[in-house]
Amino acid sequence: MAKKKRGFGRIRKLRSGRYQARYLGADGVDRPAPFTFDTSRDADDWLAERQTELRRGDWHDPDAGAVGFEKYALQWVDERGLSATTEELYRRLLRLHLLPTFGGLDLDEITPPRVRTWRTERLKMTGATTVAKSYRLLKAVMETATDDELIRRNPCRIRGAGKESAEERPVATVGQVDALAEAIGPRWRLMVYLAAYGPARPEEQAELRRSDVDLDAVGVWVRRAAPELTTGRRVLGDTKSAAGKRFLALPRFLRKELVWHLGWFAEEAPDGLLFVGEKGAPFRRSSFGRKWRRACAHVGMPDGFRFYDLRHTGHTLSTQSGATLKDTMVRAGQSSEKAALIYQHSTRERQREVADGIDARVRADREAAAREKRDQDDDGHDGRSGTQRARGE
Repeated sequence: MAKKKRGFGRIRKLRSGRYQARYLGADGVDRPAPFTFDTSRDADDWLAERQTELRRGDWHDPDAGAVGFEKYALQWVDERGLSATTEELYRRLLRLHLLPTFGGLDLDEITPPRVRTWRTERLKMTGATTVAKSYRLLKAVMETATDDELIRRNPCRIRGAGKESAEERPVATVGQVDALAEAIGPRWRLMVYLAAYGPARPEEQAELRRSDVDLDAVGVWVRRAAPELTTGRRVLGDTKSAAGKRFLALPRFLRKELVWHLGWFAEEAPDGLLFVGEKGAPFRRSSFGRKWRRACAHVGMPDGFRFYDLRHTGHTLSTQSGATLKDTMVRAGQSSEKAALIYQHSTRERQREVADGIDARVRADREAAAREKRDQDDDGHDGRSGTQRARGE
């Protein structure tokens, strides 16, 4: 076997007739090329590239990426300090959508073509929204691997692959909100109204307490949240963001609902839960979900209408009542922490104005519906229209 000496690295001819190249890396370790070459010139060109990388400070340890994706991704989730619901989501996306494809690979084996193929196959098997969430998670994990200098470049380079195009959600009318509140039963009707006219998230309502209710100002304080995981475990913690901690000024017609609910269904302790089940247990998503689906079917709501969709009703009514974008964001608890602190300076007075606007609109819609029903009842009573009777015909 012949060996060629040169200024940087070494080249030798193997028994097979191919050529092997070796060099000393920046870490002092003697490193062979990951493949052999047809000619000594090809091997020499490869060594020249490695020498240029070393001179520029761009050299990358070729063994650094030999870290299993599964172990690295799970550790990535552990180190993020995520909320319980976000951590549950990430672990589910990993288990169902990422690890089946990438779990057996090292980080440096995850290439752009493999990512493209994975995304194409996933889109054939599941919804685009889930694929977008999974892609964003994969990209975030690989971006950290890039920062850790385990790989040279993030292989997730598909433009727009992480964007979600959520379909337009339905908006319930005032009449439908009233019908849903009636159909779901007296214990839970206030939850429907708080979701529609607050608008409060389900996990926020789950942790509302007697002490959070302000009957004089007609509203509730949202201070905490208790989301329920898919395992059924409730996780008490902070609201979704700092902006989620807010006072929800409610339409004044809801004062009677608040008083009635406090008197009949809330826990009796001064700091007792506002919403508990028939046996006194805290609010549960599973049991409430069954009641909600039955109520939607009874009212004739569109298929798939979610309890969370009531928030869209609240947003729409707020806008129609003169609320600005800032007003709507504050009511919904949707803003960055910095923005929320700015908005809160003028929130209470302005939010009362918006709630009064909703109050007036709901009352007007209810009165119009009542007049229409009276006219229909009168028409069916003696065969004459309301106009005919008014004229004495």
